[in-house]
Amino acid sequence: MLSSRSLKSLVLCSLAGASALVVAGCDSKGGKDAQPQASQGAQQAGPADGPAAASDKLDRSHKGEAMPTVSLVDNTGESLDLSSFKGKPLLINLWATWCAPCIAEMPTLAKLIAREPELGVTVLPISQDIGQTDKVVEILRRRELEQIQPWVDEQGDLGFQYGGNLPVTVLFDSQGKEVWRYTGGNDWTSPEALKLIAEAK
Repeated sequence: MLSSRSLKSLVLCSLAGASALVVAGCDSKGGKDAQPQASQGAQQAGPADGPAAASDKLDRSHKGEAMPTVSLVDNTGESLDLSSFKGKPLLINLWATWCAPCIAEMPTLAKLIAREPELGVTVLPISQDIGQTDKVVEILRRRELEQIQPWVDEQGDLGFQYGGNLPVTVLFDSQGKEVWRYTGGNDWTSPEALKLIAEAK
């Protein structure tokens, strides 16, 4: 028979285990209905992180993987197939209106879009605001980010495919093969970032 102290320990351990399960269940990979989450690293650091922080967020382990087949929509109902960009290097950025690190780095992406001819890379921010294209349009207008088109991944497929955390930036070469992916906010106009983007050529 268990003593009251042993019983108390057993209950506490059970509660701790249940808490761990609940926390583990919050991972956005767990279900398609959940929205991607702001990455932990991105929450702690701003878009102007230095090279040391960048090395922790850069992932080359998926190099050579094919670009996913996904169709995007905008607020007018127009659609865009991601595969239509094959033939030219492409940098996609997954973001959301509710993700503070995403919003913080958006002006640097807008500057990249203005430099596309010089960079030789198409820059495509893609919102993960499922079913909220009007909200995407509104925040882009309010932040004066007219260079950014309000493309939305309506099914949230990309957010889950790339880890469920936001922001995520993925570079593809002209063959539609992944070069690297970067999780967390960044200053995409910094010399370090531009060097990474040049790897697609």
